[in-house]
Amino acid sequence: MYDIAIIGAGPAGASAAIFAAKAGKKTVLFDSDKGMTKRAWVENHYGVPEISGPELVETGKRQAAKFGAELVETQVTDVQKTDGGFRLETENGSFEAKHVIFATGVATDLAEKIGLRTKPGTEPRIKTVIDVDANGKTNIDGIWAAGTVAGVSVHTIITAGDGAKVAINVISELNGERYVDHDVLKK
Repeated sequence: MYDIAIIGAGPAGASAAIFAAKAGKKTVLFDSDKGMTKRAWVENHYGVPEISGPELVETGKRQAAKFGAELVETQVTDVQKTDGGFRLETENGSFEAKHVIFATGVATDLAEKIGLRTKPGTEPRIKTVIDVDANGKTNIDGIWAAGTVAGVSVHTIITAGDGAKVAINVISELNGERYVDHDVLKK
């Protein structure tokens, strides 16, 4: 069983996977290869003068894998509550996890199918988002949401930061105390 399953491997999902895996949590990152960042050209991401969306996404997935996240290229089709967490059904079999993070960009169909509350989006062209609290929690205990699907601004730098925030909140809940990831310069 995974500690954290993340649906969506764009900036929010990959960022969540980086923090989760780096914290030693058994992490699986699902990529359906349908994210809107795949069509982006990015010149407003701090620390990156310019980058194509596909290159940014691939870099994030590689970084998550570097820390131990398992990348599964498939579509998640269902999420069901179990005694110990959740079973995620995919086109390539089922997976179990204690917590689930939705980082599905503009896609809310699966969220609505499993009973997550949604609300109107406030960003241009983002019609519906998952209703979350300030920590990223949804109305189903153990399911979280991050990034555009959670109602934050569609910009990659903001969705990546939100993915990190939500992952830190999940890690803190799993650990039973506040988690902080802070690296220092190597000598």
